[in-house]
Amino acid sequence: MSITKQDIPVFAGATDDAESSTYRKISWRLLPFLGVLWVLAWLDRVNIGFAKLQMLDSLHFSEAVYGLGAGIFFLGYFLFEVPSNALLQKIGAKKTIMRITICWGVICMLQTYVTTPTQFYILRFLLGAFEAGFYPGVILYLTYWYPSQRRARAFGTFMSASAIAGVLGGPLAGWIMTTMGGVQGMHGWQWLFILEGIPSVVAGVVTWFYMTDKPEDAHWLTEGEKRVVLDALRRDSAAMGERGHSWREPFTNPKVWLLIAIFFCLLCANSTLTFWIPTIIKDVGFGNPMVVGWIAAVAYLCGAIGMIANGAHSDRRNEVRWHFSGAAIVGGVAMAALAVLMGVPAMSPVIIMLAMTASLVGTMSAIPVFWQLPNRYLAGSAAAVGVALINSVSNLAGFGAPYVMGLIKNATGKVTSGLYLVAVIEVLAAVLVLIGIRNLRNTKEA
Repeated sequence: MSITKQDIPVFAGATDDAESSTYRKISWRLLPFLGVLWVLAWLDRVNIGFAKLQMLDSLHFSEAVYGLGAGIFFLGYFLFEVPSNALLQKIGAKKTIMRITICWGVICMLQTYVTTPTQFYILRFLLGAFEAGFYPGVILYLTYWYPSQRRARAFGTFMSASAIAGVLGGPLAGWIMTTMGGVQGMHGWQWLFILEGIPSVVAGVVTWFYMTDKPEDAHWLTEGEKRVVLDALRRDSAAMGERGHSWREPFTNPKVWLLIAIFFCLLCANSTLTFWIPTIIKDVGFGNPMVVGWIAAVAYLCGAIGMIANGAHSDRRNEVRWHFSGAAIVGGVAMAALAVLMGVPAMSPVIIMLAMTASLVGTMSAIPVFWQLPNRYLAGSAAAVGVALINSVSNLAGFGAPYVMGLIKNATGKVTSGLYLVAVIEVLAAVLVLIGIRNLRNTKEA
């Protein structure tokens, strides 16, 4: 039976409805679970910022020791991220993410027994080495399921879990450190590492039973739904045109190195905020860990809203450059304002916290939109290696920024000079996108 001209809109509409329905099902299946894992990863990565409020006095560590320990995490991350993502493509996401999740939970708990700076550095390095591959692995994993026009929203929803971790992590860390101090003869910061490490180990075991590597393996999709997904991915791949597929491609592609520079600049800001927000809040005058936690929670809640909203709007508009650059500019300008306000005597703490929150929202809102860019140039093995390469090299900013902030805090007693520097670097990320990446609307050209 032939399809008449009059039938085509109905047929197309039915296809669109089937695809939307299928992707709602996929999103409800994948994104909440991956989000929980990212919450756990983020808690275990950044709880050191809250532990610092007690740990430094307990162990007689300096601000510089803390800054180096917080940042050395990213050296392990850098060294092991590309191999981890290459392994993921070979053995599948389920095995890779299970291994990563269990191992970082164990290392988190071992931080309980740190007594010297050397032990602190070693465990932070190992935490980064074991967590390496999770974040870029999930980014790659989602490209196996979502076509490009649906990815920014999926990325934003997943990545907003880091902001949700901030919402939960602050009050949780404050409660643990306040109420558990002295239990079994241990400090509150020690209990923080134990109680936040155990859920990661449990979640790693659950991963083996819950995750599905690819759409064609999904027992929870009907055969028709599988065809809808595979057809959407095939159409998307054809529309993107020829891209690099060889694993060697990312190392020689100038666009990949431009993306590394852009993301490095953005992560300088993100890492600074991640590891120094508790200190900034304390320096403004809020000393109680519970109060610090709740203030951080509100800021991160706003960040989560920004990530989801900016990613969704980017998808609707099919536009990337200005959604990234606008958010990064807001983050950088707000961070500069934060530095100015912290240097003004008797400035209202509420105004300072508003500037801090605006900086966090702008910075975090740029992240999910950025991850639309690599797949414009890379596919297959090249995408697996390229995403990991971009994330691993860029995350060296996570080593440098906290360490430099620690040195500046040690030397001056304040973080304001460091905030000015990071603000300029974040705005540079926006400039690099606007200058180096051409309009990406409906094209892979750049």
